[in-house]
Amino acid sequence: MADRIRLVGPEAQPAEAAFEASLRPQSLREYVGQREVVEKLSIALEAARRRGEALDHVLLYGPPGLGKTTLAHIIAREMGAGIVATSGPAIERTGDLMGILTNLNDGDVLFIDEIHRLGKVVEEFLYPAMEDFEVDFVVDKGAFAKTIKVTLRRFTLVGATTRAGSLSSPLRERFGLFFHLDFYETGELVRIIQRSAAILKVAIDDDAALEVARRSRGTPRIANRLLKRVRDYAQVRGDGRVTLPITREALAMEGVDEDGLDKLDRRFLETIAVVYRGGPVGLEAVAATLNEEPSTLAEMVEPYLLKSGYVVRTPAGRKLTPRALERLGMFRQTALFEDAGGGTQ
Repeated sequence: MADRIRLVGPEAQPAEAAFEASLRPQSLREYVGQREVVEKLSIALEAARRRGEALDHVLLYGPPGLGKTTLAHIIAREMGAGIVATSGPAIERTGDLMGILTNLNDGDVLFIDEIHRLGKVVEEFLYPAMEDFEVDFVVDKGAFAKTIKVTLRRFTLVGATTRAGSLSSPLRERFGLFFHLDFYETGELVRIIQRSAAILKVAIDDDAALEVARRSRGTPRIANRLLKRVRDYAQVRGDGRVTLPITREALAMEGVDEDGLDKLDRRFLETIAVVYRGGPVGLEAVAATLNEEPSTLAEMVEPYLLKSGYVVRTPAGRKLTPRALERLGMFRQTALFEDAGGGTQ
């Protein structure tokens, strides 16, 4: 899958877990960006600490790679509590969830990533645990079946999702705190890159950090990934210091251009421009032309192109903006085509 191998893909890669953990901020003071979220969360955390209570259940939603997992760990650390991390697809049966819930201590954090992917039965089993801190567990079957009410210790559920709209209303309503994480500003990414470089003991020039930030698609995970590649290049092709020329050479070799677009992004834009005359065109048609899954394009490619103003969604489908056509060197040709009375497919 394209999202598994793309350097600028926002999804976590299994081999990066230890690397990301080593760069993860340990407190809200160290956390860069998401100022509104940090301010509101810090107030909620302080209030809960003063009352000596567990924090309300928290829902974190937004594109991947923006720090939802990091915030979950910070919440646990700020509350002086333990954390158990899992994901929606990993909890296949109510028994799996029961085992996790009964082993939580007072105030612990249960972090469920991709919470929108919980099965319906498991999700419904979670409702009384979130609301009343108790669950009804059925043992045996048939005529011997009986229900045991199990009281749980008060815990905080932190759910993370890239698809808040896919959550059912009953589940959403049981969260007390809702935080949306958005793409980062370039200046914020520069600070993240400089902090990561210091942890990795990499010397990096300010203009080089800015260059990496500009190509990071507003996503800290991608910024750290690009920094790692540039660091390697600097050690092999330079003297170890990350300079602006070294950064440009390294990222050019990786196929990441000045706007943070890679080969798949450019193919996406070029397909709409050339094959479909700039659009509008349905995503399924573009996916078929590129031999990619529509979900890959919708989740991994489109969000940044929409944010960057290269693509717009219309009732008839996706359409390139003048900025995209100008970038592709096709603005004049498209304008002439439309003036001549040509239509769009």
